[in-house]
Formats: sequence, C-alpha cells, structure tokens
Amino acid sequence: MSGALSLIRIISKDFDLAETLSEEQLRLAMIDAFGYLIDNDFSKLVQILYKADVDQYKLKELLENTNGASAAEIIADTYIARQKAKIETWKKYST
Repeated sequence: MSGALSLIRIISKDFDLAETLSEEQLRLAMIDAFGYLIDNDFSKLVQILYKADVDQYKLKELLENTNGASAAEIIADTYIARQKAKIETWKKYST
C-alpha cells in the first residue's frame, strides 16, 4: 500500500474521501473540511483532532504565530502531518 493511499485510508475514518486523491488534492479537501468544521461544528473539529492525537499546544502555537495561512490551512497541515507520523511509526514497528 502506498504512503498516499495509507494516508487517505486513515483520514477516511473521519472524512468521506475518494482514494484517488493526490496528496495536494487531499490537502485542499482537508482545508475545506476543517474550514467547514471551524464555522459549523467546532465540537466535531475538537473530537477529530483529539482522536488523531494532534498536539493541542503545538497547534495553538502555530495558530497564534503563523502569518499568511488560514486557521483551516494550519489545522489541515498539522492533522495531515500527525497522520503521516502515525504511518511512519507503524511502518517502523511492523517489521
């Protein structure tokens, strides 16, 4: 299973995504999804980030100190990076 496909399969547990997305398309879909959650379902946003084990302190710092990016972009990038880290950890310990 390719890295991009593994990433999409993990993220698909929380979001309805096509498995044919490129990594850039995935990022854009996540920005849209997190933008929607920020505006319409903040409790679900928090639940998804908690379940993904996104570091809340790191995320808060990024949100406060990153210029030129929307909150949705920062959250999406942080969420995707966390999911990629999980895949790497699984690979490391599955051999």
